[in-house]
Amino acid sequence: MAIFHISMQRSGTADLALHGGAIPPWLFNRMKQLTLPLVEAIIIQNGKDDFLERLADPFWFQSFGTVIGMDWNSSGVTTAVVRALKQAINPVSKELGIFICGGKGKKSLQTPIELIEVGYKTGLDGNHLAQCSKLSAKVDNTALQDGFNLYLHNFVVSDTGKWSVIQQGMHNSNGMARRYHWHSGNLNSFVEEPHTAVCGKNLGPLLNLVHKEAGVTRKAILDISREHPDKILKEVPHLLVPTYHEVRAKDVDLKRLGSILWLAQENETKTFEELLLLKGMGPRTLQSLTLVSEIIHGTPSRFSDPARFSFAHGGKDATPFPVPTRVYDETISGLKDAVQQAKIGNTDKIKAIHKLTDLAQKAEKGFHPNANFDALVRKEREESYTYGGRSIYGFAKPKANSQLNLFDTIKDG
Repeated sequence: MAIFHISMQRSGTADLALHGGAIPPWLFNRMKQLTLPLVEAIIIQNGKDDFLERLADPFWFQSFGTVIGMDWNSSGVTTAVVRALKQAINPVSKELGIFICGGKGKKSLQTPIELIEVGYKTGLDGNHLAQCSKLSAKVDNTALQDGFNLYLHNFVVSDTGKWSVIQQGMHNSNGMARRYHWHSGNLNSFVEEPHTAVCGKNLGPLLNLVHKEAGVTRKAILDISREHPDKILKEVPHLLVPTYHEVRAKDVDLKRLGSILWLAQENETKTFEELLLLKGMGPRTLQSLTLVSEIIHGTPSRFSDPARFSFAHGGKDATPFPVPTRVYDETISGLKDAVQQAKIGNTDKIKAIHKLTDLAQKAEKGFHPNANFDALVRKEREESYTYGGRSIYGFAKPKANSQLNLFDTIKDG
């Protein structure tokens, strides 16, 4: 007998404000350049399964989009991340063992065809993957009547057969978007009992909703469509970001951010022998690299405040400050170098980047920040021009009479 459990399938959701505006090429090119070594670092140190699990976490996903410079609370994070992933990863999919399928609008409809092609390349059952793709979209777009109509669907699969789905719908009236996350770690939620599936060697279960014994599954889908959306959505982790655009103090864990600013100071970096391989990077680059390091190594509880990651590379519309392009380029270069060295067996530098996360987290235990968050943001904006600050409004320009110290704005008073 087939049983369908919606609460077991979806791994999380996020409600986001709809924001317009294209990503300028100067920023998107950097997003792609940072995305590849970031994903490579995760796979090198934690494996492909860990990367797929992270994609299925709405809080991590939002933090990832924020650290690469997208507006921290925008629905555009979803499009930006999956587009950057697809363009950065697919050219080296065979090497990484990760394939990004689907996209926005008409591209989403090509997902089943792309998955069948992945099957040809890897030996996986492409038809099974295509069926999983269709069913996840069907549940969120049709079976779940929550007012959101899907316009984006991406299916990320590894050569081991595990996968994650990221899809997003637009509400027909309230100006919001909702993102849905799925993960194959809960694949048995599609069909709980094995005799409802057709199995092949090392290919996993193939869902057959028209099977004569799948009547309970079909009935369950109909039952789900009659449930109130709140009853279904409350079963999974849900990210709800505010509709205002600016970053406010209450959106950031100041203790976490403060420890990063402390660690990034040049005199503090020199104190730690583990960070000597990062010598030469300025404090501002270490600030960004520490936040990037947490994207690679942080546990789920570390991503409860996605806005904090905007203090790596700002945002395209200068929120909370313009993108520091020189810092961004140094971060890309530093992470790329660490990953390339790790590929040939020299893991010292990538371990040093990992150490940034460990040291910052240890520093949090005794850290007591004050509440001068606005001064911190103001300081970043005023010094933005020194880092090649840029936004959709142009390059940042110097402002006179700024004597604030970046660390002093948030340390213990």
